[in-house]
Amino acid sequence: MNDKTRFDSNEIDQWIERMSQDVREKLGPEYNSAKMLGIRTGGVLVAEQLHRKLALAHPAGELNISFYRDDFSRIGLHPQVGASDIPFPIDDEVIILVDDVLYSGRTIRAAMNEIFDFGRPTRILLVTLIERTGRELPISADVIGHCMELGPQQNVKLREDLSLEIEAR
Repeated sequence: MNDKTRFDSNEIDQWIERMSQDVREKLGPEYNSAKMLGIRTGGVLVAEQLHRKLALAHPAGELNISFYRDDFSRIGLHPQVGASDIPFPIDDEVIILVDDVLYSGRTIRAAMNEIFDFGRPTRILLVTLIERTGRELPISADVIGHCMELGPQQNVKLREDLSLEIEAR
């Protein structure tokens, strides 16, 4: 396990730069017409930075997956169900789905449920800033900024200033 408990915005920016190169490589010619969705809230922060680096033609959208989560009561959160902002059609599109941390896989499952309520994309490329240990569902990211091996009592939090902190629960 990494002993470091804080990562500054410069480190995060380097990860996002590498992620943008990986997205271009993985999508090839599909890159030019791909659409981006960030998962509220941390995924939106990452998507904004990634969208800027990729210079995508279409504006990025936001998914509010609160309605689709199956674990809020278990993890002690009270969801604020709200609308998603998807400024483009989903049908037959390549979607770049962005989140800040891939942990259990439940957030991504919920995001895909929401996406499919809006239409049927031809492909979803999953991009996450942090992939950490503890998967509960068989979901894996296509593009990863940084991998972390954390204990079950640890949590990783992306801050608004794009710094990252590992906290004990």
